[in-house]
Amino acid sequence: MSERLRIIDHIKRLAAGNQGRALGWQAFHSRTGVAKSDWYPHIWLRWGDALREAGLAPNRLQTRFGDEFVIEKYIALARELGHLPVEGELRRKSRSDRSFPNHTAFARFGGKRGLIDRLYQYSYGKAGLEDVLALCGPRPDRQEPDPARKVQVPIGYVYLMKSGRHYKIGKTNSIGRRGRELAIQLPVPPRTIHSIATDDPAGVEAYWHRRFDEKRGEGEWFNLAPADVQAFKRWQRIV
Repeated sequence: MSERLRIIDHIKRLAAGNQGRALGWQAFHSRTGVAKSDWYPHIWLRWGDALREAGLAPNRLQTRFGDEFVIEKYIALARELGHLPVEGELRRKSRSDRSFPNHTAFARFGGKRGLIDRLYQYSYGKAGLEDVLALCGPRPDRQEPDPARKVQVPIGYVYLMKSGRHYKIGKTNSIGRRGRELAIQLPVPPRTIHSIATDDPAGVEAYWHRRFDEKRGEGEWFNLAPADVQAFKRWQRIV
């Protein structure tokens, strides 16, 4: 049984024992051990999509206050205030704005330190969120790398190249050399659309392969839409 069908089977089984109501993804995880990384983003982008595929209506309250929703609301308030909100400011905002989560929703990340870590994870490498990283400040649990040592970190690249109407996603330690190698092999010489510098090219490449798996042709070639290309280009450096 595929992972998709296994998760759908769990969803239906648990809903049957819950008067036909679907569980939110956190409750689902606690009951089944299925992590969000098992289905996001390579199978579904939203938990509500999984519930709909299982023939169930999403629970609005549970879906509405998922982790990403809570983080995005926190970011919006931080930008509004010009600093990271404290608990009193979260309480005041939730009282004045019914769409804003209760202050207890932010405790799920493990306190202020855990929340800041999650902000880093959410914002790092995404265009337009540089101000959020600046508000977070230096991370006290991580020492700043020594400049001399930073030069020694092996950097590779995950590239997006286009030949004809298809796109290739692969990894290399030299974009120029890889382009020349493919030009010899292909009838239409490839054009580099974008590359991501990273110290984990295998991991970053695997992420994009999973994300676009349903659009895969042969090997590392994909039939991507313009929105897919733009999503890839938003990643600049992952180190």
